Amino acid sequence: MEKLFKLKERNTTVTTEIMAGITTFMTMAYILIVNPNFLSVTGMSWGGVFTATALSSAIATLTMALLANYPFALAPGMGLNAFFAFTIGLKFGWQVALLAVFTEGIVFLVLSLFRVREAIFEAIPRNLKYAVSAGIGLFIAFIGLVNGGLVKMDIPDAPVTLGDINNITVILMLAGMVVTMILLGKNVKGALFWGIIATWLMGIVCQVAGWYVVDPDAGRFSLIPDGIFSLPPSFAGNTIVDAFSHVTGGFGIGIFEFIAVVFAFLFVDVFDTVGTVIGVSEKAGFTDKDGNLPKIRQVLLADAIGTTFGSFIGTSTVTTYVESASGVADGGRTGLTSLTVAALFTLSLFFSPIFAAIPAFATAPALVLVGFFMIQCVVKIDFTDVTEGIPAFIAIAIMPLAYSIADGIIFGILSYVVLKVCTGKQKEVSIVMYIVAVLFIAKLITTAVLGY
Repeated sequence: MEKLFKLKERNTTVTTEIMAGITTFMTMAYILIVNPNFLSVTGMSWGGVFTATALSSAIATLTMALLANYPFALAPGMGLNAFFAFTIGLKFGWQVALLAVFTEGIVFLVLSLFRVREAIFEAIPRNLKYAVSAGIGLFIAFIGLVNGGLVKMDIPDAPVTLGDINNITVILMLAGMVVTMILLGKNVKGALFWGIIATWLMGIVCQVAGWYVVDPDAGRFSLIPDGIFSLPPSFAGNTIVDAFSHVTGGFGIGIFEFIAVVFAFLFVDVFDTVGTVIGVSEKAGFTDKDGNLPKIRQVLLADAIGTTFGSFIGTSTVTTYVESASGVADGGRTGLTSLTVAALFTLSLFFSPIFAAIPAFATAPALVLVGFFMIQCVVKIDFTDVTEGIPAFIAIAIMPLAYSIADGIIFGILSYVVLKVCTGKQKEVSIVMYIVAVLFIAKLITTAVLGY
């Protein structure tokens, strides 16, 4: 382990790494249920998508562990799976959506091999990198608050409002917050993980006592596992081979429209990944004095391999997960954390009833507190220079409010370039940033015209 992961060099231990991996897995295990639910609306097999989700996550995260030796976990990305299912899949069929993701994965591999993505990562100014980390902190905390029910979205008289604090799931989420904060305050190793387990167990007690009433229509499912062991469902019928076979007789979409779809997948994947890697790396202290990440090429290559493999067996774009920050907050510093996550995703193939029973309100406290850890780097931003501070602020604000890491990066970078040019500081902007800004403008135009 020491030779492979360099534990002493990064001041960590096997126990710490394994606990961090368990924490990361627990905070992102919801994807094993959410992703099949999303993609199955297009006609894909729920069980097949479940298997593809678990297997692609395991392979991609294992690749990250061995290639890059970082505690980053990968899985089919939220947002990207919704785009796959509800924007492309329902309109053109899941086969077209899967072909687009597979094409994006191949392009991703090429960009990673030729250092294009690495150049983008290194070109982002240091203050914007800090802003991305802080913005992701707010974003992930917001996800936790929504998942726990403490905050509600899409309310008729307000876009966001306080949830029903009399609801048992909200009460359990708040109780879990208290327990997790106490564990953190006492410096308990694996505090976030044990907070998740404690919240889940409190929920089971409430269900047995009759305070938590199972009501699937209201989104309250049984917290008691319906069995323990089950064989992995087959993903046959959901693969890229099936997609190719289906479109042989007629593509069902114009070539230019297909290119636009691929570009949309590629764009969001690139900048969601870059944003996540920046944020988690800053929190872990992996970046150098210029804010760059050693082995970024290997990180992005693992991400590209995950997307290509995942689409081949039947799931949406695989990307680096922001929930990796929960493991970092628990001390994870090497690929052993990722290896642990990969092992748990593999095990989940056979123990799906258990993972299906862990509710969103149990993982919500961990996500909120990860947000607390990540936003701390906001103090490193130079707000005295408005050409640096304003773009940073815009990026931070847009991520949670637009519910998109990529959108926060778009407007953060665009405002940075515009401010620098209009204030006579254009020499501080690299050529890569100019190119990225032009691509962002093209993306906004594409969104306005085609809706992607």
